[in-house]
Amino acid sequence: MAGLVGRVKHIFGSRPLLANCVVYGTLYSGSEFIQQTLLRKVFPEQKSDYDFANIARYGVLGTFVFPNILFRWYKWLDKRFVGTSLSIIGQKMLLDQFVISPPILAIFYTGMSIMEGKPDIFTECREKLVPTFQSSCMFWMPAQAINFLILPNQFRVVYVATCSLLWVNILCILKRDTDQI
Repeated sequence: MAGLVGRVKHIFGSRPLLANCVVYGTLYSGSEFIQQTLLRKVFPEQKSDYDFANIARYGVLGTFVFPNILFRWYKWLDKRFVGTSLSIIGQKMLLDQFVISPPILAIFYTGMSIMEGKPDIFTECREKLVPTFQSSCMFWMPAQAINFLILPNQFRVVYVATCSLLWVNILCILKRDTDQI
């Protein structure tokens, strides 16, 4: 076990972006897989197959898009706002929630619409961005307080990925059309 922990630390130390992309992508697409599994349990009469194309779409955003943005964002944020005072933590939380979250949510809805081949890639974003952002404030503000107060810089994206496992389940619910359930 110690050897595995040592390898993981080495990978995060030598290839942090790659490690973060793999972890984030796995957890991000895992959220959609969990959603589909839960729907099969709650509505067993539907007996639909897993939608692996949809899981793959979450995997694309979760592996190639969001961890790259977040990796650079947290590096900038941690360099610009150093410390763990309440003032610094508050500034980081507000910047994280009000500067980076809206574009990430917009990228989520438009990116998914592009991959789904929707004719108007902005419709879902227009309809769902504000309620999703409101939900994200309730979820991410406390989560980011823990992130910025306790965690070392190199584990920020992994922590966010872990929180995202829960958050993306919420996104999956918000994204999923109610008539699909």
